[in-house]
Amino acid sequence: MLVGRIGEVVAPQRMGVSFRWLLASSWTSNVGDGIALAAGPLLVASQTDSAFLIAMAALLQRLPWLLFGLWAGAIADRLDRRRLVMVANALRAVVVSVLVVSIASGAVSIGVVLAVMFAYGVAEVFADSASQTLLPTLVRPADLGIGNARLQAGYLVANQLVGPPVGAFLFAAGMAWPFAAQVVAVALAVVLVGRIVLPPPPDVNPADDTAERTHVWHDIRDGVRWILAHPPVRTLALVILVFNVTWAAPWGILVKYALDHLHLGEVGFGLLTTATAVGGLVGIASFGWLERHARLATLMRVCLTLEVLMHAALALTTSGPVAIGIMVVFGAYAFVWGTVSATVRQRAVPLAFQGRVGSVYMVAVFGGLAIGQAIGGLLAERWGVLAPFWFAFAGSAITLALVWRQLAQIAYAGAPPEGLDREADPDPPTVG
Repeated sequence: MLVGRIGEVVAPQRMGVSFRWLLASSWTSNVGDGIALAAGPLLVASQTDSAFLIAMAALLQRLPWLLFGLWAGAIADRLDRRRLVMVANALRAVVVSVLVVSIASGAVSIGVVLAVMFAYGVAEVFADSASQTLLPTLVRPADLGIGNARLQAGYLVANQLVGPPVGAFLFAAGMAWPFAAQVVAVALAVVLVGRIVLPPPPDVNPADDTAERTHVWHDIRDGVRWILAHPPVRTLALVILVFNVTWAAPWGILVKYALDHLHLGEVGFGLLTTATAVGGLVGIASFGWLERHARLATLMRVCLTLEVLMHAALALTTSGPVAIGIMVVFGAYAFVWGTVSATVRQRAVPLAFQGRVGSVYMVAVFGGLAIGQAIGGLLAERWGVLAPFWFAFAGSAITLALVWRQLAQIAYAGAPPEGLDREADPDPPTVG
């Protein structure tokens, strides 16, 4: 009885059995990725002392999105999305299995590790592009918020909190063990996704074979044109791009900020990053209540305002405990923002375009991170460790001022004519 009640809270029955399979698959996959989150850098460090090669390992985690993100989104809109997730995840398991064999046989080298990381990242792009389209296919628009919150909760717990310490422990027991565990987790995720039953998309004619008669580039152009012609979704993509640039600028030198400015030491730096995950759990746990009692536009404005203030607060403080407290708040609003922005986009975008539009957003995210980290490094080198924080404060403040009035339209761009599920927002504004 208790298990049933917990299951109803985590994945309400009204959202369907297939949503529960999706949730279980996502959580399982995140456990494997969380294990690799700690074990991967440890493996790289065990193979090389070169700072350049270590930096290359970090770059290879984001490069596949910039190279293949748009293609993956277009392919996700062409093919059976459930099957694409299964195939891409199966390839991830195969790639990591190659790494396990190379470690066990003593043939591992930094070249093998970097090649595996890149190949894994490519498969992950296609898996994530397709998997992010499954939720809006499986649940009602009213349940997208709670669905995204549950997926985010799995990411926080499995990927950020549980997985890394398990990965470090397994690595200490033997270099191959964490990656073998990752193979098992990803393979199980494939099985769980296979249990999902997708309904036929309501806005796609099954008899229409246009996708088979056009090149992928045509689909990509269609997706980009759709975004450019839809002001709320276009503006949201620009906001995500700019705020990732401003966020990544100080985040890229966070370890130097923690050690040289706050004098926290290595353990303190770990607490600083862990505080984000703790705050994220608070934000995700409260999301259902927030969604019922606050307008989505209000949540978006509050989250972005807190982002602006966070940069200034971190620049002004010299106290480690205060900075850790700020990071808890950051984690709380950041994951609320992530849930809200994903929900808004999924409601506004037709099912036939979910893959392409979602991939544009992911390219904006990773492109913004790459640009922001480069800017942050240059600013810190020239004007000191606090310069990236003031850059982030000014850039995010100006961006927020420019889009403040538009956030109401963005928040309800996908609201049904009858009013977007009044139980989620009892008084949504009218969008012209």
